[in-house]
Amino acid sequence: MSSNKNALIRYKTLDRCLKNRFRNYTLEDLMDECSEALFEFEGKESFVSKRTVQLDLQNMRSEKFGYEAPIEVYDRKYYRYSDPEYSIHQIQVNESDLKAMNNAIQILKQFKDFSMFKEMNGVIQKLEDSVKSVQEKSIIHLDKNERLRGLEYIDVLYQAVVSKKVLKILYKSFNARDANYMTVHPQLLKEFNNRWFLICWHKNKLYNLALDRIEEIQTEDGTPYVEKDFDADRYFGEVIGVTVSETQRPQNVVFRIESRNAPYVITKPFHNTQEILEEDEGHVTFRIRVQLNFELERLILGMGESITILKPIKLKERIEKSLQLALNNYKTV
Repeated sequence: MSSNKNALIRYKTLDRCLKNRFRNYTLEDLMDECSEALFEFEGKESFVSKRTVQLDLQNMRSEKFGYEAPIEVYDRKYYRYSDPEYSIHQIQVNESDLKAMNNAIQILKQFKDFSMFKEMNGVIQKLEDSVKSVQEKSIIHLDKNERLRGLEYIDVLYQAVVSKKVLKILYKSFNARDANYMTVHPQLLKEFNNRWFLICWHKNKLYNLALDRIEEIQTEDGTPYVEKDFDADRYFGEVIGVTVSETQRPQNVVFRIESRNAPYVITKPFHNTQEILEEDEGHVTFRIRVQLNFELERLILGMGESITILKPIKLKERIEKSLQLALNNYKTV
């Protein structure tokens, strides 16, 4: 057993003894009680030394763990709480703690309408009642689209990842004429730009499935689950968004932003590899190193006339073509 878990069991045992007004406990008695509690938990002999109990009592008295327990010695050898109502399991909070908890509650309440957080509503309400929250107007607002298709699947997908369940999903991509069944091994739920994706293992390859394109989910209980050694930070580290190529290497993307819009890109970088190459009166030139994908192009096009791609040529030509098509659309209306 870890030393931390040992300590928690000892503290719980000492707390029980110190608030017991029907028995007197010496230091040796407390040693025996702690040793017995550890034996009951571990199923093997565990001797708690005098020094260990003394240090535990000292820690409980101190501010180290926020207890500040009123432990006293009476009749020169017995230990107890001077306050018979005290217990280390009572929440001791000050005004600063209450403010911090109230702020956390306001953030949690932003998620209560999502199905995956429905069971937390009661917990949030209890917390709100406990800290006597009187704040009626929300001062933190997180962006969410409650009408987005596929949110109803988050619960079952989340549980499938946690429980390591294989799923049979009826999926229709934007480019497909018909929906097809896929047997997948869920690995991760990923949110990007207000859309949710399931990262899953399918036919010896990782896929990302948009939840708004899922039409049906079934559990495949008879199929063994394949768990991948999946590090999300590393997997998505070379891309913007969720589209990752197993064969494409990251490239240096050099782009120029008008000076008046450059602060937006500086304070909210396109990617963690972003760096400034050059600054002049009218523009700031940046570089990022990423794979070329759909999300990168959407991000660039969203900047409109404020951005100019310099490298690579392939990306520059694709953006130029998209802008030309957009211009042609405006010419026809």
